[in-house]
Amino acid sequence: MTHDELIAEACRLARESVENSWGGPFGAVITRDGEIVARGQNRVLLTGDITAHAEVEAIRKASRVINPYSPSISPPNQNKSTLAFVSRPEGSPDPVPERARMLMGYEIFISGAPCPMCMSAIYWARIDAVYFACDLEDTRKIGFDDAFQYEDFALPLNQRRIKIMQFRQDLGLKAYQAWTDKKDRHFY
Repeated sequence: MTHDELIAEACRLARESVENSWGGPFGAVITRDGEIVARGQNRVLLTGDITAHAEVEAIRKASRVINPYSPSISPPNQNKSTLAFVSRPEGSPDPVPERARMLMGYEIFISGAPCPMCMSAIYWARIDAVYFACDLEDTRKIGFDDAFQYEDFALPLNQRRIKIMQFRQDLGLKAYQAWTDKKDRHFY
């Protein structure tokens, strides 16, 4: 499929979400070599799950489709899934020499620019490219203001709109130590 056909499908999914009252006008498709692997639609109003954005839904579906052992990937099968290790890219500041490949080699087409949550999911998924139809200003004009979140993240913690404070580091460090002590850590 062409890029035009793929973005058209993402936008069709967005319209369908609105028409069915599932959620906002957001649709996404994840592709590999021009073929659709998974589709996602905003389903916040359908599920009451605020994380049910089109991009997150598409990532979850793609992970189920391409992982033969999903939804439960046991350690012996991790290297036969999206959790298979790949070497750290040349010049990467990542302190870990290898991580799970996730959705490397895949692209995502979206009806609107990703919100910060979805963009973070895209980064964690290691998707190679993002294509979107409407930008953040278009999205703000219809009542979904994601730009302020991007702006808020640039502020120091004590200046953000939501109260953020660290406390009881000693308890958190115990969980971190459990991870550090684990002999068969699987970095993702």
